[in-house]
Amino acid sequence: MSLTPAAFAQSVRTFERVEVRGAEFIPEQDIKDTCGAVPNVPYLELELRAIEECLMSTGVFESVALVPEGDTLVIEVEELNTRPGRIEGSIAYASDDGLIAGLFFERYNLFPDTYGSARVEVNEDVNRVLGQLYRVDVFGDSIDLGFKAGWEDTSYDDHAFSQETYQAEAYLAWTPNEATRFEAGLGYRDHRLYDVAPATSALLLKERTSGIEAPYLRLGLEHSSMTAEDTGWSSMEYSVGLDHYFWNLGTSDRLSDFRLETRSYVPLSSRMRLVFGLDAGTVSSLGSNPSRAVDRFASGANGFRGFAPRGIGPRDQGAALGGQNYLVSTIELQRNLEDIFEAPLIGGLFWQTGGVWDLDDTLGGSIDDSFHKRSSVGVSVSFEVGKTPVSVFVAVPVEKEPGDKEQLFGLSLTTNF
Repeated sequence: MSLTPAAFAQSVRTFERVEVRGAEFIPEQDIKDTCGAVPNVPYLELELRAIEECLMSTGVFESVALVPEGDTLVIEVEELNTRPGRIEGSIAYASDDGLIAGLFFERYNLFPDTYGSARVEVNEDVNRVLGQLYRVDVFGDSIDLGFKAGWEDTSYDDHAFSQETYQAEAYLAWTPNEATRFEAGLGYRDHRLYDVAPATSALLLKERTSGIEAPYLRLGLEHSSMTAEDTGWSSMEYSVGLDHYFWNLGTSDRLSDFRLETRSYVPLSSRMRLVFGLDAGTVSSLGSNPSRAVDRFASGANGFRGFAPRGIGPRDQGAALGGQNYLVSTIELQRNLEDIFEAPLIGGLFWQTGGVWDLDDTLGGSIDDSFHKRSSVGVSVSFEVGKTPVSVFVAVPVEKEPGDKEQLFGLSLTTNF
């Protein structure tokens, strides 16, 4: 029996939107794309049932149902694996830390509705351990609760001292919309500056400490206009991140520590854009004591290409002291080269300028802590080897100061196994 034209027309549906409900861990776009559920395409009833069967055949769903709701096609799913997780080893190289081995664990629903993860990173100079728990919608639909704790011990070859930090923090995260996120955290930190070289700067010898243990407060903001579909190649996009720490509350070592990071993306064509970046920070004493080297900022390597890690800023007896203020601005012209190499590849030409400056204690004026502008120019390339992202740059300082440490080549990659 054949359908009349009227009956056939009634059996075909076109939907302006496709919506996924019930997915916790599988990306919604993947669910839509896997079996061809797209808007503005006419579907017969039997084609909708075929999409259901196709999604069930992937083996990752307990149930699948396609339900028309007006102009919207709703894909209702229930996932089989409600506690996905992984354990992963890694070998990474970054200009700041060098070659470092890592181990990473994560699991969703480690506890009911709670994500958990742990990371360990180790090499000759660096030891890090970081763990976190995160639970969504603890208060209403937009306030989450998180907890993180970590330990770090660093003894860089180019430093005249070592530092160790234990830190734990509980925080609330509020996401009033997809673009904006506020965080407020209360934590406890124990940190020390130790193993100071006897022949180094008298300032570092004054600043060594067996440990400062105190609570702290952190306030943070992240806002971005960027989405997964638009990353600044077709329209102007931007992102901004702010963090303000109030360290060592209840002690005479109180500090205010403010950090800013912004990026703006201005498209020049479908495959070319300008990237403007600004990274800045300032730390100041709120008590009777000056700041220490473990509190101050250093810059270089990936943060200021052309200069080595901790390569700029005030120095004494050849030792990097860090600075209470830092500022690095970046202008980069980027070209998407996928059309040429048929692989994910972005090339760039960049110019960076900025500095690290200011100390509470200059040993009676014997240390120069004034602002001295540095700048560098270079080229960058970002690509993938298999599924491993790789970033490479070559940079040359064009403005520098005596005593600065240069680094013309930088590499960043992480391979997992």
